[in-house]
Amino acid sequence: MSEKEIELNPVTHVTTDAVGKPGKRVFYLQGFQKDRVITILVEKVQVQTLAIGVEQFLTEISSRHPDLPEASSEYDEEKMHIHPPVDPLFRAGEIGLAYEEKNDFVILIIREILSEEDKSHEDERMVVRFFCTRSQVHAMSQWGLEVASRGRPICPYCGEPMEPEGHFCPKKNGHKH
Repeated sequence: MSEKEIELNPVTHVTTDAVGKPGKRVFYLQGFQKDRVITILVEKVQVQTLAIGVEQFLTEISSRHPDLPEASSEYDEEKMHIHPPVDPLFRAGEIGLAYEEKNDFVILIIREILSEEDKSHEDERMVVRFFCTRSQVHAMSQWGLEVASRGRPICPYCGEPMEPEGHFCPKKNGHKH
């Protein structure tokens, strides 16, 4: 399989954010290399899963390389928001992590998801690699968890998200609350 590849090596900034109102938000992952910007459409669950994976991955790197300084998770909220134009290159399918020991980079690897109709064009699938410092990817993951948690409130009875105008709760026999 021959994929179309884009590398930002290294990124100057990487972030994930959401645009829109809770319940109707669209999530993005965005990497910068000076003036070059690559934006990828992601799902909320991908942001959450990536954040957990980053934490585990950084812990593994630290245990294998105890001489490395600890990665910072600090970020400036103003800088973590998505920057326009928000024109995604593709929708993320697979998201992976790798480590380049030589330059101490975490590589964020994102592969395009293909629809059923596009499966025959698998050789045209895109892949993007963001070469990030451990602190950049750690800050991105912490910010991603923060953004993902800002969604709709969760119903205490059934565990489903509630709309601002009310919630049809199956556990409460359909009564809105």
